[in-house]
Amino acid sequence: MNNRREYEDKYISEGFNYIGGTDEAGRGPLVGPVVASCVVFPKDYVNEEINDSKKLTEKKREKLYDIIMKDAIAVGIGIVSNKEIDEINILEASRKAMILAYEEACKKIKIDVLLTDAMKIDSLDIKVEPIIKGDQKSISIGAASIIAKVTRDRILYELDRKYPMYELKKHKGYPTKRHIELINKYGVTEDYRKTYGPVKKVLEQGNK
Repeated sequence: MNNRREYEDKYISEGFNYIGGTDEAGRGPLVGPVVASCVVFPKDYVNEEINDSKKLTEKKREKLYDIIMKDAIAVGIGIVSNKEIDEINILEASRKAMILAYEEACKKIKIDVLLTDAMKIDSLDIKVEPIIKGDQKSISIGAASIIAKVTRDRILYELDRKYPMYELKKHKGYPTKRHIELINKYGVTEDYRKTYGPVKKVLEQGNK
């Protein structure tokens, strides 16, 4: 069995009480916001099914979403819009979404240590540990990746209902060949990230 509690247990053994994990979803897509989540579990919480959201099927993520929401001590969600992504860049937008998610979780519990999926955050007054491939190594980060991904997918489904011609439900806004064909055909809506290459190209060609 894969123990994903190594980092959580390390800090608990050092006397910290509440360890949060944070991750984001939606850095690569051309459309919609970037979404982050922050999750805090009880000290001895184990769930072997929780893993990097990209390694799970959509059905499994939806099931785990409900379990995490029920079992976690605190869950925070942070959303940064496509417009703000264009203003501050995707790295800063991802960082901001994580901080917003952390602040939201802190309304329920005071987080002592924050584990992130390889994201450096210097602006918080607590210990922050960035972990490479954290969503595979930490149960809290893995859970945050699932909450973030499911939340973002649901936002994309709303956009899909609004703009069915872009087939967002299929590609979730990623720059697939088909998606690029569709933005070339229909132009871009206000929900697109205008600084992203394929979108920029369409705008430069005048297909607004």
